[in-house]
Amino acid sequence: MFRILVVEDDREQNRTVCTYLRHNGYDAVGCLDANAAYDALYGGALFDLILSDIMMPDVDGFEFAKTIREQNQDIPILFMTARDDFAAKQRGFRAGIDDYMVKPVDLDELLLRIGALMRRAKIASSRRIEIGKLLLDADEHTAYHDGQEIPLTVREFNLIYKLLSYPKKTFTRAQLMEEFWDGDTSSGLRTVDVYITKLRSKFAACSEFEIVTVHGLGYKAVLK
Repeated sequence: MFRILVVEDDREQNRTVCTYLRHNGYDAVGCLDANAAYDALYGGALFDLILSDIMMPDVDGFEFAKTIREQNQDIPILFMTARDDFAAKQRGFRAGIDDYMVKPVDLDELLLRIGALMRRAKIASSRRIEIGKLLLDADEHTAYHDGQEIPLTVREFNLIYKLLSYPKKTFTRAQLMEEFWDGDTSSGLRTVDVYITKLRSKFAACSEFEIVTVHGLGYKAVLK
């Protein structure tokens, strides 16, 4: 059974979400603040996904997500918050979250989004992505389309694999630079643009997806 950590300081909201998730086949654990969530996460229990509010006492959701990402790059994080401003969404995605929902949250939609995030996480663990005629193998660092290998450098492969592991998720240039250039400050953020241009060219014949520019943020892969 998949286990979900719900970090929400509103007791009634926390109870409602946990109860709904349990009725739909998940093991839900509720925490009222980030410090309690840290205890749950590092106390030996394993979680498959985190739902978190932003506005919480002591440690807010942004700092919580950032701390989790420093320890775990793979666990999906979904924000549920009353904040509907672009700045909050931008800051959340920069902190490493995977999805964002504005309260009041539709619980049926929440269930759908959780399912989608779980599928993406499974892709990451299997280390293979298959979309139509496209195959990416992370162990071999190779890409094939319709049986033909697409020559890629290690960095090009890592970039496209990351984007396709989380379709529709926007990654900022800074996020990609930090992950794939190891914080190399001698390379400007526009270096990412150069690599994206190369990837678009190399996958031009691949109709399964496209790399979309998200103005003011970065890039995302969108499946067709």
